[in-house]
Amino acid sequence: MSNSMSSRVVILGSGPAGLTAAIYAARAGLSPVIIQGIIPGGQLTTTTDVENYPGFRDVIQGPWLVEEMQAQAEHVGTKVVWDHVAAVDLSRRPFRLTGDSGTIYSADTLVIATGAQARWLGLPSEEHMKGRGASACATCDGFFYRGKKVAVIGGGNTAVEEAMYLTNHSHDVTLIHRRDSLRAEKILQDRLFANPAIKVIWNHEVAEFVGGGDPEALVGLDIRDTRSGAISRVEVEGAFVAIGHTPATELFTGQVELDKDGYIKVDSGSTATNIPGVFACGDVMDKIYRQAVTAAGTGCMAALDAEKYLAAQEFEAMAAE
Repeated sequence: MSNSMSSRVVILGSGPAGLTAAIYAARAGLSPVIIQGIIPGGQLTTTTDVENYPGFRDVIQGPWLVEEMQAQAEHVGTKVVWDHVAAVDLSRRPFRLTGDSGTIYSADTLVIATGAQARWLGLPSEEHMKGRGASACATCDGFFYRGKKVAVIGGGNTAVEEAMYLTNHSHDVTLIHRRDSLRAEKILQDRLFANPAIKVIWNHEVAEFVGGGDPEALVGLDIRDTRSGAISRVEVEGAFVAIGHTPATELFTGQVELDKDGYIKVDSGSTATNIPGVFACGDVMDKIYRQAVTAAGTGCMAALDAEKYLAAQEFEAMAAE
């Protein structure tokens, strides 16, 4: 027989967005439940040095920051559950979520904070060099490469924007693209081509992330000509993979309204989705900023939106009586 758990607020995801939503919901007396998911803590758990989160003068570690957020959430009354939600039914009230554990979760309101994952090239050497020069976020890590040679891999809006952002820290930025033209918007391309700090290598793909030194760090990229197959090397100390992100919204397809890229749509100035009582925060609804601090901010908004929704429901029920 399956177990069951009911809560006024259930939060899916335990990154900065979900944990901040939990802190605010718990302080409002809503006794929230967080279901952590497959990757507790989200992308911060794979981030080593964090230097841009407000309130910390020194570099802090991503996993430590998540642990502190979770400890605070639990301290103020959040129940944290390790489970993976396999099915969601948003057609009934309360909402019904089914975990791999067999537990059925009932929620008066649901906060979706399942996040998004950066797309990587899938090379073994890329995996090996993560945190040693290979990154998927120039805004997060560009500061660590001040005055160094860096490369951006990709050809869409994200790649062009990251290349331009990196010129704040480096005067030697190389954009590597496997085709002979960019997919980015024309206005972004114009800005890129006008920037003297950026050069573009066309018709090449990354074949290998090359490490060296002690401790080992990225020293270059072996790139393959997509026409001839010839291999050459680009000397760089930082390489930023910018081929997009994949939001974790598979569970909600056909229930919550998504945009063309699969991100959850929310009302302007709100975290409300098209389903009353369902709210979304963090990277699952934000494809522009994707920062821990902005995720935390929308988590706060989601909790306040959920509190307001529940209060309105209670008022309506009292008025009906």
